[in-house]
Amino acid sequence: MRRYLFIISFVIPAGLIFCACNQGKRGSGDGTFTIATLRGPSSMGMIKLIDSLGSSKNHSVKMEILDEPLIVRKMMIDGSADFAILPTTMAAITYNKGFDYRLVAVPVWGTLYLMGSDTTISEWKNLRGKRVHVMARGMTPDELFRYLLVRNGIDPGKDISLDYSFPTHIDLANAAGAGRAALAVLSEPMASIVMKNNRAVRRIFSLNEEWAKFEGMPLAETAFMAKRSVLENNRDLAEKIIASYKSSTIWVNKYPDSAAALIVRYNILPDFEAALNAIPLSNLKFERAFDVMDEVKEYLGVFYRMNPEITGGKIPDEGFFFK
Repeated sequence: MRRYLFIISFVIPAGLIFCACNQGKRGSGDGTFTIATLRGPSSMGMIKLIDSLGSSKNHSVKMEILDEPLIVRKMMIDGSADFAILPTTMAAITYNKGFDYRLVAVPVWGTLYLMGSDTTISEWKNLRGKRVHVMARGMTPDELFRYLLVRNGIDPGKDISLDYSFPTHIDLANAAGAGRAALAVLSEPMASIVMKNNRAVRRIFSLNEEWAKFEGMPLAETAFMAKRSVLENNRDLAEKIIASYKSSTIWVNKYPDSAAALIVRYNILPDFEAALNAIPLSNLKFERAFDVMDEVKEYLGVFYRMNPEITGGKIPDEGFFFK
């Protein structure tokens, strides 16, 4: 597994994030702040921010675009990430284990789809007796799909075969594209890439839409976290990074063609068509954490009731949310 795709080191221009002098300690030991993000919707939403960053005499920031959320969590555990983007369930685990990060925002609201070339599936009941490939047993895609199976009257242990042969989203997407996984739970933008490469693959269900039928709200799927010390000692800088991420997300949704071109330029995705298709299907909407506290708690509550370990043994208290 590659640790990261690439690192962008930059200093934030004065017009975007102003100097926050005499605000306390800097992020890393070398005087830089590190944002750890994931290749996919998280970095797609901040692509304008990535592109806008240039040379300045102000704060130095290092952006790491990573392949897997477990690597982001490792950077939080060892303290090398000042800002981090990872699944909300994983963010809850990190907080509940005592690592001093706070939830700043939810920037992505549901990217998971049941995909496949099996033309016999039109309703949930059609999944009985089928084999569905899911990555990473016990992680968010697995637990969410199990939850929806149960809500639709299907016993995950008896009525269906869940296959974990492909452990990462990249492995699973490659298998689906090659016809080695007739049914698979995939996230954007991998879903769009698979559909482009294999025209026989289609979207069967949006797990976000299926969740909303039962819960009446979207999936608070992704967390934007920050070190408490950075939020307290460099508040102005943190707020400007937050505002820049939000404005980037708005820009991506408003100008998807331009955004798709940047997504390809910065190697987030290899293909313009797939990037363009993935943007509206990635549910990019930057919401401050305290404004969506109920949605986050409800989301985590469902997973906690299914498997307490997926949230770190409890629902995070209000200290989890940055105000």
